[in-house]
Amino acid sequence: MGLLTGLLTLPLAPVRGVSWLAQQLLEQAEQQMYDPASVRRQVAEIEAAVTAGELSEEDATELENELLSRMMTRRAAGAEGDRGFPRSP
Repeated sequence: MGLLTGLLTLPLAPVRGVSWLAQQLLEQAEQQMYDPASVRRQVAEIEAAVTAGELSEEDATELENELLSRMMTRRAAGAEGDRGFPRSP
């Protein structure tokens, strides 16, 4: 980047910084959301809530289906050669 270009685009530096930060946060959130260990931990929490009587079987089944769907989405994205995470449109 030349000196003139750097000076002319200097007012946009905060926008580029915020954009970069938003991208980093998105990648971290996706990594946590689709991490198999995280999903397994959530399934264990659901089972513990059912055992403690805090959650009904129907609600537990619905939550587990959502987690299974999330895992299948990750695997489908990985099969397409992506990083393993579905991308937002």
